[in-house]
Amino acid sequence: MNPFTVCLHVHGDLDFFLPSRTPSGRVERHLSEKTSVKDVIESSGIPHPEVDLILVDGNAVDFGYTVTADAKIEIYPPGIQSSGFRKKRLQAPTITEFVADGHLGKLVRDLRLLGIDVAYDAAAEDRQLVEIASRNNRALLTRDRRLLMHAALKHGYFLRSQNPLEQTIEVLRRFNPGSMSSPFSRCLRCNALLESAEKEKVIGQLEPLTKIYYEEFRRCTGCGQVYWSGSHFTKLQKRLEQIRVKLGS
Repeated sequence: MNPFTVCLHVHGDLDFFLPSRTPSGRVERHLSEKTSVKDVIESSGIPHPEVDLILVDGNAVDFGYTVTADAKIEIYPPGIQSSGFRKKRLQAPTITEFVADGHLGKLVRDLRLLGIDVAYDAAAEDRQLVEIASRNNRALLTRDRRLLMHAALKHGYFLRSQNPLEQTIEVLRRFNPGSMSSPFSRCLRCNALLESAEKEKVIGQLEPLTKIYYEEFRRCTGCGQVYWSGSHFTKLQKRLEQIRVKLGS
């Protein structure tokens, strides 16, 4: 097979994954054998869950398309509309369930505070994360680029920021999970839903002053953790307000 050249042009913030010296989001690859467009894209450093639309010489293709000759490839992330190709998108516009890798505990707490379903085990290995994501159709949240390139993974996102608040905003803007409508509905420890609990049924789990000053409680349907509107609740409300303000900015 004769050698050929593939020219990639990335749009939106996908240049985040390219080397800093890459000019204008353009990458040129020289190939000597037929290669899937997915492999061409990922060999340039861009994980496939970050790609929502691929145009090869102006035609929309999926990840299985094979490149065999000179070609110009346009790559678009989710969120950028391209007229005429709205039915050719490769990523789900809205996802409501996630799995996070072990380095994202503070992000997980924020998302659960908002009522978002996030599976999390700080000790989980990469293969377990991919299995959970693929089996349950969850989006994998991570800062491990190679992990996002796993072939079995359908949905995922590489967090650009290392700041938990910024990461929370990134997830809300990318996946639009409709989170702000159900805060304080999920256990911050185990992710299960909360339910109202009569004081008499949880009184054995309460501190002496809590028994005196509080009457309304919620209990986790999974681990049994009890919640009430104490001083910690005020801190959580402030965190919610921070998220709302940042999301609206």
